[in-house]
Amino acid sequence: MFDFKDQVIVVTGAAGNLGKAVVSEFLGSRGIVCGLDHRTSRMDEFKTSGSGGGLFYAFDGVDVTDHANMLSLARKIQDKVGIVRILVNTVGGFSMGDPVHALSATTWQRMMNLNVLSFLNLTAAFVPGMIGNGAGKVIAVGAKAGLQGMANAGAYSAAKAALIRLTESMAGELKPNNIQVNTIIPGTIDTPENRREMPNADFGKWVSPEQVADAILFLSSSAADGITGIALPVYGR
Repeated sequence: MFDFKDQVIVVTGAAGNLGKAVVSEFLGSRGIVCGLDHRTSRMDEFKTSGSGGGLFYAFDGVDVTDHANMLSLARKIQDKVGIVRILVNTVGGFSMGDPVHALSATTWQRMMNLNVLSFLNLTAAFVPGMIGNGAGKVIAVGAKAGLQGMANAGAYSAAKAALIRLTESMAGELKPNNIQVNTIIPGTIDTPENRREMPNADFGKWVSPEQVADAILFLSSSAADGITGIALPVYGR
């Protein structure tokens, strides 16, 4: 459906359930994909590259919460692969259980680091190259909790809300540079972990990683050149 030939794409959390689906679909659309993940040796299935005509470069042990590390990695990717045209951040974290009045500073900071600081560091590293190139796409992964606070998940809800507001602000800032910034809001994603946590749920109503990836590819494509600053729901059935 989409063709990303010769376009350099960065996908964070590439070894996760959603990240893998996103990488697979970009490779199937002939993209040049740089997969970033904090774990090591989890992206071997892509290292043969050439799937669907795409090329894959693995970057293991990446700490997206480390600003200096991300700036250094961006320079490395630019020198080795090329200017990044598309940035997809699937990194995030979830915490639930404590009411707001009992939130610990540790939980609060962890949610902000994983859901907000990761996005800030990535965009600081890669957006300047997009500005210099005069084009780009930035896609963040939010959550329903960022649209309305969840009981006993205040830190997570606040972090995802901050992420959405940041993407909206960035969309306005980068519009003159022909860079579109959008957020995907998935419903419950059908993953093995979620099935274990919610064994009595109706899995048929959940959204698959591939369906979320399809929405990400759409927002990354030229078909979405006129779309920026939105939070796109992908809730499933």
